Amino acid sequence: MTKVLAIFVASRIVTTTIFLIVASLQQVSDRTGAHPGFFDFASIWDGQWYWFVNAAGYPDEIPRTDDGFAQENAWAFMPAYPFLLRLFTVFGVPFTGIAPIVSLLFAGAAALVFFRLMVRFLPPGSALFATALFCFAPLSTILQVSYAESMHLFLLFVALLLLVDRRYALLVPVVVVMSLTRPSGLAFAFALLVHLVHRFVTRARDPFPWRERIEVVIVGLVSALAGVAWLLIAWVVTGEFTAYTDTEFAWRRGFGIEGHLIPFTPWVQGADFWFDKWFGLPDPWSLALGIAALVTLVGAYVGFLLSPWAKRLGADIRFWLVAYPLYLLAVFFPQSSTFRLLVPLAPALGALAVPRSPVWRVSLLVLGVAGQVLWTYGLWRADVYDWTPP
Repeated sequence: MTKVLAIFVASRIVTTTIFLIVASLQQVSDRTGAHPGFFDFASIWDGQWYWFVNAAGYPDEIPRTDDGFAQENAWAFMPAYPFLLRLFTVFGVPFTGIAPIVSLLFAGAAALVFFRLMVRFLPPGSALFATALFCFAPLSTILQVSYAESMHLFLLFVALLLLVDRRYALLVPVVVVMSLTRPSGLAFAFALLVHLVHRFVTRARDPFPWRERIEVVIVGLVSALAGVAWLLIAWVVTGEFTAYTDTEFAWRRGFGIEGHLIPFTPWVQGADFWFDKWFGLPDPWSLALGIAALVTLVGAYVGFLLSPWAKRLGADIRFWLVAYPLYLLAVFFPQSSTFRLLVPLAPALGALAVPRSPVWRVSLLVLGVAGQVLWTYGLWRADVYDWTPP
């Protein structure tokens, strides 16, 4: 564990240096003043929404335009992280001062659990390198800002470790809190369903007693309920069944997307939008090429999961690596936050840690740091009126 913490500290020195350099280049924008300090710079974007929730909670009514469309509001942000921070802010500790610190502590804990998870499948040296890839990953900046990602990753890694170790009863509280930190309950419920089927099919060589079958079913039902709990809570508080989904759609309106959620259509809409915006292609060419690119991307990912490297991670990790992307494909509209939403796929880094070539490993770490520079400067830094949140 000492080595894991040493890697984590080294990664935070690198990331903080990059972050402070980018902060020194920040000009006045709709998010921040010029050249902000670390804590102010770490609390922009969604951090401002978490700050609002921490201070004021959630509105009783969904704010709407004159046309009846929901406007951006706090219901898009789940309560576990900002409410946890009330343990400090209620005593007068500034949100901007404590939130990055809490995120950093969760990130360190996540790194420790990540190593424990990886060492279940990889030799200690490879597990340690997988942890280094996690700590130096292109989006590891997100681990020390006022976002819920660090807390969610810690809970996710704990949940996956408990699943791998088949300690099902302990999963219940972890999955509930995790689902109220970042949207993940439905994806985890699907992973549990596949786990249930897999264990049943392989019960001849891997006994699956009735007690464990019942536990898996219960945890799966709890996870599914936790996955829709925030939608139901928003309904109860506001009196509008679609309060949460309407709120999420408010962020899509800038892309010309209206209406209600139809599962598995957002990525098709996104492919059409981005190919039109980037290349100026008219319909149906933008839609056709967008779908082709999407199919190619999905095919490449499936190929990766079927590779010998990924198979080293075991069945349960790969169940999550299937369930979570399916969830994103079903509900998420691809835009600038897509890279951040892919962070829960971090266990896939274990597959990249299988090769022991020094050139391979050094190259991955260099690419990770380079990715941090690109992401922090290109997405976290805000232009005058920036519409591309990280």
